[in-house]
Amino acid sequence: MSESPQHTPWFLWPFEAIWRLVAWIVGLTGRLLAVILGFVLLIAGVILTVTVVGAIVGVPLAILGVLLVLRGLF
Repeated sequence: MSESPQHTPWFLWPFEAIWRLVAWIVGLTGRLLAVILGFVLLIAGVILTVTVVGAIVGVPLAILGVLLVLRGLF
């Protein structure tokens, strides 16, 4: 990775960290598998969100699924 490091404001760091994690997963698995994995995580997150207790885990799981699908497609 020969990208020049850029300064990220402290309040945007969690979003950048999540985006880098998603990019690492896409690079590791490949685009098609990342899209499939993203759809699986999205569906699992939506199913968990139906229950009140599972919503704590389901919402972030669904968001991670959407990010994987977007990163895999674009």
